[in-house]
Amino acid sequence: MKKTTVRTILIYILNATAVVVGCIAACALVVFALLCDSITFINDHRTLLISIAIGLMFIVMLLSLIFYILDLKSLYRLAVCVIVCLIIFSGVFFAISATGFIKEMTSVEDLREFIENSGGYGVTVCMFILIQFLQVVLLPIPSTVTVMAGTAIFGPWWCSLYSFIGIFVGSVVAFAIGRLLGYRVVCWIVGKEDLDKWLKKIRGKDYLILSIMFLLPLFPDDVLCFISGLSSMTWPYFIVMIFITRALSITLSSLSFDSIPFTTWWGLLIWAAIIAAVVALFYFVIKYSEQIDRFIKTKFGLRFKKRKSDSDKKR
Repeated sequence: MKKTTVRTILIYILNATAVVVGCIAACALVVFALLCDSITFINDHRTLLISIAIGLMFIVMLLSLIFYILDLKSLYRLAVCVIVCLIIFSGVFFAISATGFIKEMTSVEDLREFIENSGGYGVTVCMFILIQFLQVVLLPIPSTVTVMAGTAIFGPWWCSLYSFIGIFVGSVVAFAIGRLLGYRVVCWIVGKEDLDKWLKKIRGKDYLILSIMFLLPLFPDDVLCFISGLSSMTWPYFIVMIFITRALSITLSSLSFDSIPFTTWWGLLIWAAIIAAVVALFYFVIKYSEQIDRFIKTKFGLRFKKRKSDSDKKR
C-alpha cells in the first residue's frame, strides 16, 4: 500500500512539474519574441501583449493542474495538447522574431523567397513534415489548417507531397498504437467517451464506414486511425486504404486552397457549396451508416461468405 501511495504521489508531482515547466517555457519564448524588434503593431503594444501572454499561460497552467487534480482525464489531455502546441508555436514565433524574419515578411511571395534563399528550405520542409506527423498522433490541429498553411508556403503540389509523407506515417503509427498497445493506451490518448462513441458507431461495419470517413474532412481522421487499430481491419487493408484516401483528400484540399480564392464573391460561393456538400455527406454517412453497410454486404454477400468459409477451412 505504501509503495502504491508513494508511486501515486511521484506521478502527481511529475505531471504537475511537466505542466508548470511547459507553460513557463512557452511563456518565456513568447516574451523573448515580443521583446525583439518586430512589426509596428507589436512594437506599439509590446507591454500589453506581454501581459496578455503571461496571463493566458497562467490560466492554461492553472486549468491543467485543476483538471489533473480533479481527475478530469479528457480535459487534462486536451490541456496537455494545448501546452505542447503552445511550446511549438512559441518556439517558431521566437525564431522568426529573433532573426528579424517577421519584420521583413509582407506577403506570401516574400515568405517563399526568404525560405528558398536562406538555405533553410530543407529545415522548413522537415519541420512541416514533423508537424503533419504530430497533428495525427498528438496535436489537436485539424489537417485542413496545416495543409492550408503549407499550400501558402510551398505551393499546392509540394505541400501535397510533404503533407502526405507526414500524415501517412502518422496514420500508420496511430494504427500501430491501437493494434499493438491496445484499448487502454488509445483511451488515454483519445479519451474514453470519444473512443467508446466511435467504436459503437463503426461496430460491425468498420471497413466501409472508416474508408468513407477518411475521405471527408469533417471527420476526426486522427482519432479514426487509433480506432482502426482497435477494429477488425487488417494491416494490408489499412495501409492501402489510408494511402489512397490520404493522397486524394490532401491533394484535393491543397489544390482547392490554391485555386479557389477567399477574396472574391465567386470564390466564397464555391467554398460555401463545397462546405454544404461535405456537411451533407457527413450527415448521410452518419445517419445511414447501417443501411450503407447492409447494402454493400447484400450486393457482395456471396464474396464475403466465400472468404469466411475459406478462412474456416484453413483453421
